Amino acid sequence: MKRARARPAARSGHHETFAALSDPVRLAVVERLRERPHRAGELAEALAMTAPALSRHLKVLRKSGLIVDDAVEEDARVRLYRLRPEAFANLRDWLSEVQSFWEDQLASLQAHAQATTTDKQRR
Repeated sequence: MKRARARPAARSGHHETFAALSDPVRLAVVERLRERPHRAGELAEALAMTAPALSRHLKVLRKSGLIVDDAVEEDARVRLYRLRPEAFANLRDWLSEVQSFWEDQLASLQAHAQATTTDKQRR
């Protein structure tokens, strides 16, 4: 019997997403951006970080596709960071696939255990 396999995050293209979210600072940035878009300076102040340190984290989040930055109309030098909903929808869909895989595995295990118990009772 061929066994189904869950796709590892690396093969499904979510490796960078999980890596980006694995850092507590980047996770805190995502939590802040859930409220509303923020300027880098606002995020640095809220997280008690220097601008260069925050900039490195924002770069990782941008590269992973979790956030985007837009120019502010009043001043093109200022960037406004916001979450990219599509990235989270893709992640949710992948996690749903993994959940379905494990639900199927547990159902198969339960069926096997019940069949084994029934066979033993017949003997």
